[in-house]
Amino acid sequence: MTFPPRGLDPSTGPLEHRLGVVQGILRPRMSIPDDLRRRLADFRLGAPVHTSDGRHIGSLHRLVVDRESWEPRHLVVKETARFNGHLLAVAAGLVTEELVVPLSAIDRVSRERVDLSITSAEARRLPPYLSYSWAPLTRTGAVEEDLGILLGAPSPPAEVETAAKADGDIEIRPDENVMLGHDGRLLGHVREVLFDDGELTGVVVHARPPIAGDVLIQLRFLERSDDGALFVRMTDEDLERLQPFVPEER
Repeated sequence: MTFPPRGLDPSTGPLEHRLGVVQGILRPRMSIPDDLRRRLADFRLGAPVHTSDGRHIGSLHRLVVDRESWEPRHLVVKETARFNGHLLAVAAGLVTEELVVPLSAIDRVSRERVDLSITSAEARRLPPYLSYSWAPLTRTGAVEEDLGILLGAPSPPAEVETAAKADGDIEIRPDENVMLGHDGRLLGHVREVLFDDGELTGVVVHARPPIAGDVLIQLRFLERSDDGALFVRMTDEDLERLQPFVPEER
């Protein structure tokens, strides 16, 4: 498959068009191939990502999963400053630095790196994860804008940030807050995600005192998520039974 599909260019056109292209790439809910399902156990947030022609294009920054099944949908790669042009054009005002990478574009996965089956040229044409547009102008906003112009201090319109994921998908990213759902206490921050045969089994959390250190929160305790935090359903007794997480030797 060519990325993006022939005739669709996510780098141009209005927001609606670009999001349409993204959904065209990501919407199909195809089952994960068995070989890739086994390799998902080696995913590591922060791992460097390389294209088929040997270019280091960035690092694994986010994992997008289905809200109900927690099945992985696609990866989000944070580009290096050189690959996205920031290093060569510091004042260019570029605002996108994250790419949506479909699972079908993954060639090999290890704890040390992720290798894609696409070239760097094809990677440059993958859709951005975040898109920006001007927020609709409200009546109050219009009055404030006119007042700002009269006073000689106009303010720019508010921006709306839109993530390239389906309504039923959520993202998991490093250092994301992990909250106790019943009382809103901060448990810690996401350190790692764990897979077994392609299924998400849990999240490694760097817990705050009094627990302190890395602990495994199994999938059964994940209650819900939004783009600001993961929420877990655990009692104080459950928390007392948490054991330090020790990575498996490979």
